[in-house]
Order: sequence, then structure tokens, then C-alpha cells
Amino acid sequence: MHAAVVTVFLATYLLVATRRLTWLPVGRVAGALLGAAVMVAIGGLTPAQSFAAIDHDTILLLFGMMLLIVYLERGGLFARVVAGALTLARTPGQLLVLVSLLSGILSAFLVNDAVCLLLTPIVVALGVRAGLPLAPYLLAICTSANIGSAATLVGNPQNMIIGNLSGLGFGEFMALAGPPALVGLAINTGLLWLYYRRRLPAGSLPAAPDRVLAIDPLVLPVLALVTIGFLAGLHLGYTALAGALVFVVRDRRAPEAALAKVDWGLLVFFCGLFIVVQALANTDLPARVWAGAAPSQLGSPGELAAFTGLLALGSNVVSNVPMVLLAGPEIAAYADPRMAWVLLALVTTVAGNFTLLGSVANLIVAEQAAPQHELGFFEYLRFGVVSTLLVLPAVVAVLWCELRWLSG
Repeated sequence: MHAAVVTVFLATYLLVATRRLTWLPVGRVAGALLGAAVMVAIGGLTPAQSFAAIDHDTILLLFGMMLLIVYLERGGLFARVVAGALTLARTPGQLLVLVSLLSGILSAFLVNDAVCLLLTPIVVALGVRAGLPLAPYLLAICTSANIGSAATLVGNPQNMIIGNLSGLGFGEFMALAGPPALVGLAINTGLLWLYYRRRLPAGSLPAAPDRVLAIDPLVLPVLALVTIGFLAGLHLGYTALAGALVFVVRDRRAPEAALAKVDWGLLVFFCGLFIVVQALANTDLPARVWAGAAPSQLGSPGELAAFTGLLALGSNVVSNVPMVLLAGPEIAAYADPRMAWVLLALVTTVAGNFTLLGSVANLIVAEQAAPQHELGFFEYLRFGVVSTLLVLPAVVAVLWCELRWLSG
């Protein structure tokens, strides 16, 4: 039975990771669903166990955030923020720095995938109009979005899962993960400028349009109230959903148009992935691998480095969300679970910058920009490897110093 479960897991991962296979071109979502169904069919999980394996809090939070973002985008928030930021940029180099910071900061409080989806077309259009090379700006969007999203429990799906598994509050997690993520964002932004400043044209950018973009007067109050709810410790999923429902009630019409923009495929994908990973976890194989490879505690720099290396490797082998699901049950054994949970979030997220395939956000940016610029695997790799190797030790070191200061 164990061999069959492992085989199904590997086959599912192949379908998910490659996204399209010539012999079974069903895509990522159908691949996860197929893996889940086969796991139940072979007895890896009972139907009841498969339902219980789905992290409903994470699914609700992801849905609530996606629906809220639809209304925030419709209300002009993103267009206004981007327009305001771009008016500050006088040169292509300044624009690169602003795009990096904007992507990272927005992703800390909104799902990074959605930020990339909304920001990429705007930046590409501006780059084409100004005659700029697009690669530096595309790399700024996706790499900074990944790093910035590590700062909070609502920045990306893996952090949402960690929030549910760990019991850490929104404010507590942000206080611990925020400073390392901010340092990582600064390093990544500086590295982008060093890498590409000579490739950017000299001179000034074309003047921004004078037209003032209107913003829905309800947008900022709702966003503020949702953030306050997060910080107050209210249920994250229902708080995000409540924010979206304010717009539904205000509009006084059926929300089909907004619901149509929700990425239902992503929600289905995560449901299937939860089932497949739980079936693998029930074999005890991940627990045995963890016992043999992970350090028993995190009390020294060497143990911290080993823990970081294991998570980074695992995130690039099985992807970050499965890595979080597999490592989660083992975190309680550490003397300081808070440090282990925050490290799990930081490392699995930053490690997604290593390759173009390491993060869904990276793929979203590449696909959105494809008609104007094909962001290639090796073009990405030349920056992604260096960024990850510099940012990852820095964020771990900052967290280590932060926790030692708090404890002493």
C-alpha cells in the first residue's frame, strides 16, 4: 500500500510541476484532482479522511482574500496606488526600485499571486510605452512579491496554512516575520538595481498622465477595518470574507461578475493537494525522512543552517505548499516552535525565488508578460539564484537576532 501511495504522489507531482504532459495534458488543477481521487480509490485515505484532510480555514481565507481583491481592484485601489507610485519615478532606475518595493509591500497584505496578476500588465504597458527592457521589471515584480508575502499570514497560501496549523496570531506573526522580510526586500531591490542599472536607458521617463484616478470611497475604510480585524485576532477567513460582503451588500446586486473573477481552479487545486499530501503523510515516510535529516533543535547556528537547507531543498523538490504540509506536524517538537514556524514560512517562501518554476507568482508574471517578453528559465535563473543565496541567509539571521533579543 505504501508503495502505491508514494507512486501516486510522485505521479501527481509530475502532473502538477510540469503543468502539461504530452501523454496526459490535463494541467495542474486536474492533476491534483486526479491524484486525490486515485488516493481514495487505492485506500490511501477513506472518503471521510479525505474530507478531513482539506484545510477549510485556509480555503476560506484564500477565497475571502481573492473576492476582496476583486472588489478592491474594481474600486480603483491598485490603479491609484500604481499611478501614484509611478509619478514619483523620474528615471528607469527609480522606476525599477519603485516597482520592486510596491510589489513587495502590496504582497504583504494581499495575496502575492493576485498582486502579480494585477501589477504585471500595468508595468508591461508602461515599459513598452517608454521603450524599456522588460526583464528587470518582471523580475522585480515576482521576486519582490514572494519576499514581501512572507511578512504576514495572508501574503501567500503557505503562510495561510501555517497560520492555521501554528495558532500564531496575525500581529504576532507579522512582528516576527515582518522585519526579516523587509530586510530581504531591501536586499533584493538593491541587487536588482546593481544587476540592471547599466542595461536601463539614460534619461527621463515619459510624463505620467495628468488624469486623476477616482477611487471608491468605501475601499480604504473596508481595507482598514479588515486589517484591524486581522490584528485583533479575529478569524482570518471570515474577516476577509466580511470585507468583500460589505461591497456585495452596498452594490445591492448579485455578485456573479465578481465571483467569476475568483480563481476557482486554485481553490480546487489546493483541495486536491491537501488530500494527496495527507495520504503520503499517513505512510510515515515523511516523518522518517524528517527524523533522519532535520536537526533535533534550533539552538545553534549550525542547526539553524541545517534546518534552513532542508526546507529550501524540500521547497524546490516538492514545492513550498507540500513542504509546509509535510513539515507542519514535526514543528511542535522544537523547544521554540514560534521560531520554527516563522522559519518555515520565510524559507519556503524565499526559496521560491530560486527558479522560474519555484513559485506560482513567478509563472503568473511570465505568462502575463509573454506577448511582449518571454521571460526564459535561464534568464530568470541568473538573477534568482543569486537573490535567493543572498536573501535567504539574511532573513534567517535577522529572525535569529530578533528572537535572541526578545528572549534575553
